[in-house]
Amino acid sequence: MNIQAEVSLYPLRIGELGTALHAFLATLQESGLEVQAGHMSSMVTGEAETVFTAAGRAFSAAAQNHEVVLVLKASNACPSNKERNTDTWPH
Repeated sequence: MNIQAEVSLYPLRIGELGTALHAFLATLQESGLEVQAGHMSSMVTGEAETVFTAAGRAFSAAAQNHEVVLVLKASNACPSNKERNTDTWPH
């Protein structure tokens, strides 16, 4: 089943956020998922099992050297824009 997830990673107690965020996003992308990085969160699209497995690996990669908080919201009712039928969306 394809899902779309909004993920936000919050590195704690560090001045430079880039290292933790780069490790997190790179791990998601290496899993073959569609990742759209944003300023406050990123959208991830793919098979449910792949998304959740990759999110766990990405969290571990970022948390290896940093204290972090991960927020993940997932839906099987929100296809990516390219999959939406604009005639029937929203319901």
